[in-house]
Amino acid sequence: MKYLLLFLFLTTNCLLGQATYDEAVKLYNQERFSKAKPLFLEFLEQNPNHDKTKEYLGDIAGYAKDWDTAISYYEPLVEKDPNNANYHFKLGGSLGMKALSISRIRALSYVGDIKKHFEKAAKLDPNHIETRWALVEYYIQLPGIIGGSERKAIKYANELGKISAVDGYLANGYVAEYSKRPEDAEKFYKQAIAVGGSVHTYEKLTNLYESTNQPEKALETVSKCLKAHNRNQLHYQIGKIAAQYNLDAELGINCLQKYIENHSVRDGVPKDWAYYRLAQIYKNLGKKQQALQWINKALTSRPNFEEAREEKAIILSL
Repeated sequence: MKYLLLFLFLTTNCLLGQATYDEAVKLYNQERFSKAKPLFLEFLEQNPNHDKTKEYLGDIAGYAKDWDTAISYYEPLVEKDPNNANYHFKLGGSLGMKALSISRIRALSYVGDIKKHFEKAAKLDPNHIETRWALVEYYIQLPGIIGGSERKAIKYANELGKISAVDGYLANGYVAEYSKRPEDAEKFYKQAIAVGGSVHTYEKLTNLYESTNQPEKALETVSKCLKAHNRNQLHYQIGKIAAQYNLDAELGINCLQKYIENHSVRDGVPKDWAYYRLAQIYKNLGKKQQALQWINKALTSRPNFEEAREEKAIILSL
C-alpha cells in the first residue's frame, strides 16, 4: 500500500510540475515575463537540470537588460552543449550588450569571447541569420586596431545573402553606409527593396489565387513567402530604407504596418520607430496630416524621443 501511495505522490508532483512549466511557457509567449519568471524558477527548483527552463530564464533576463543574469544562465548551457548554435549566439549577444554597458577599457576584455561565440554559432549553423547579422555589426563597428574589419563584415553580409537575399542586400548596404560609401549603400538598399517587393507580390498573387478558386496555388505561394521572409524584423528594415531613401512608399507603408501588427519584443526595434518611419514616408509623399498623425503617435509612445521631435519640426514646416 505504501508503495502505491508513494507512486501516486510522485505522479501528482510530476503532473503539477508540468502544469507549472506549461503555464510559464504560455505566459512567456504572451510576453508576460514578470508572471512567467517565478513559475520558471519554481519549476527549475524541482528540475535543476531542465535546460529549456534555464534558456527561458536567460531570455527573460535579456529582455530586462539584466545581462549578468542572462550570462549566468547561458554560460552553463554552452558548457553542457557546446554544439548548440543558439546557446553560443545568445551568450555572445549577452556578452556584447554587457560590454556596451560598461567602460570602454573594461569592455575590451569581452571582445575575444564575443567573437568566439558568434563565430562558433555561425560555424555550427550555416543558416543562422541572426548570428551573421551580429557578426556584420561586430566587424564593422569594432575599430581595426582591435579586430574590426570591413572585409570580414562583407564576408558575413554575403553569407546572409545566400540564406536570404533581402538580408544580404540590407547587410551590404549597412556596411557601405557605415563605411561612408553612400552610393554603394543606396545601390544595395534599392536591391533590397526590389527583392522585398516580392513579399508584396506574394500577397497579391495569394489573393488572386484565392479569388479564382485555386487554393493549392495560394498555399504554394504562401509557403514560398514564409520560407523566404519568415522574420518580422525584415518588415521594419524594408520600411526604414523606403523612408530614408524615398523608395517605393507603398511597399514601405505596407511593411511597417505589418511590423506593427506582428510586433513582439523579440523583434528588437520598438514600435515607436515604426511610427517614426511611417511619418517619414508620408512626409516624403507630401501628406502632412498623415505624417503628423504618425509622428504624434511616436511621441505619445515615447515623449523624450528626440529624433521624433526633430522630425515633427520638419513636418510642421511643410
